[in-house]
Amino acid sequence: MESIKSPKGVRLEHITKIYQDPKTKKEFAAVDDVSIEIKPGSFVTLLGPSGCGKTTTLRMIAGFESPDKGEIYLGNDAINELTPNKRDTAMVFQSYALLPHYNVFDNVAYGLKLRKVPRDEIQKQVFEMLDLVELGGMEERMTNQLSGGQQQRVALARALVMHPGVLLFDEPLSNLDAKLRVTMRTEIRKIQQKLGITAVYVTHDQSEAMSLSDEIILMNKGKIAQKGTPQEIYYRPKSEFVADFIGEVNFLEGVIKSAQGEKCVVDVNGSSIKADSYGNLREGHQCKIVIRPESVQLADTGEIGGEILVSTFMGAYQYYQLKTGNTIIKINDYNPRGHKVYAVGDKAYLNFENSSLHLL
Repeated sequence: MESIKSPKGVRLEHITKIYQDPKTKKEFAAVDDVSIEIKPGSFVTLLGPSGCGKTTTLRMIAGFESPDKGEIYLGNDAINELTPNKRDTAMVFQSYALLPHYNVFDNVAYGLKLRKVPRDEIQKQVFEMLDLVELGGMEERMTNQLSGGQQQRVALARALVMHPGVLLFDEPLSNLDAKLRVTMRTEIRKIQQKLGITAVYVTHDQSEAMSLSDEIILMNKGKIAQKGTPQEIYYRPKSEFVADFIGEVNFLEGVIKSAQGEKCVVDVNGSSIKADSYGNLREGHQCKIVIRPESVQLADTGEIGGEILVSTFMGAYQYYQLKTGNTIIKINDYNPRGHKVYAVGDKAYLNFENSSLHLL
């Protein structure tokens, strides 16, 4: 199937949404002066902890909430004044929001019937969408006869059949079990790429965001903490919050010995370590080195040593915790079968590529 229509970009310009705390009666900014540009045909995820403003941002794009300041554009059109049904968007909800007294066909056809699309055209489009989400032949089933994954596919087909310029997802997989979530996110990404549709996806699950997205927008306390590709967010976080939110991470305290451009030499407990830096770090300043657990191996010799506190076989990797000074470093030593395995109480040293380190 080709793209169902030309995808549209989304642009948010200085969007702010103010709510009142029901207990204190004080006003607070759920979304605080946020500007975002989403390219047509891209898959962008709004990621962050509970209460960070990601769902409010999505609901303002959909028209379920109105910004107190700023303007939202779909393509070149300002849409602040448009009701949800007048916007060229469709939403896939966390709760599926299916009509229980309708069968699969009628759930998917519902929006088309409201638009008074001819009956033959409705049948053609619904069957086409059911085939796309791999529910062909199940059109007569009632929704209570479907599994959670199948219900989510019906919800996806119902949104896609409306031919939206932008498809919105509000934590659509959070009600599914872990294994089915992985399957469904793969299917959602496959369908999005096949149709070339613009998708904006909200989740608090970092692995969902990493696996689905062309770009991640990580939010915290109503503001954008960082935006970029999954690789940029993971390998070059701009803050401790970003580094800690995306994946497992270690932080080593150090002092800058020398800094030139994005390259630094850092003193860590008397050892000199080279690393990439973010921001303007100067000689003598304290800093933190970001080290991912999979970027570290253990060795019998090296610059930074310590004692093994935990050594656990996890199948694909040996998991360690090593205490160096007052810091505990987590290590995932992948494919441990051919490696030396250290036991609890052993002395060991950290071994890593300088290019895998990142300074904050």
